[in-house]
Amino acid sequence: MPSEDTHTYAETTGGVTVSVKPYYLDDQSTPDEDHYVWAYHVRIENNGSETVQLLTRYWSITDSRGAMHEVQGDGVVGEQPVLHPGESFEYTSGTPLSTPSGIMAGSYGMTSEDGRRFDVGIPAFSLDSPHQITQIH
Repeated sequence: MPSEDTHTYAETTGGVTVSVKPYYLDDQSTPDEDHYVWAYHVRIENNGSETVQLLTRYWSITDSRGAMHEVQGDGVVGEQPVLHPGESFEYTSGTPLSTPSGIMAGSYGMTSEDGRRFDVGIPAFSLDSPHQITQIH
């Protein structure tokens, strides 16, 4: 059963809103082996006035030791969705870390009907597991 983060992170760029909700996957994680896994549910909404298409993705994933890993490629979950005004696209993906917490952020490369390319920001969101040690100063 996933451990639900109560936070939904959202960012809007040029009429396109990206919302992300991360979940810690306790059943896929093995803290004793420094293996922690999260899923994240993404909703991309076209609140603008023109049709857009998602072409590429870029992610920056940083663990709690500061080690950064970049992921980039075409589309999301094997798709390059076209979003007409008022439409949305949702998908779920995931990432492992070797630390009990981290942070992700990124962008989607989009194109408009007239061929103009632009980037849509993905809000930074935290990956927190129940296994992290919290210190209060």
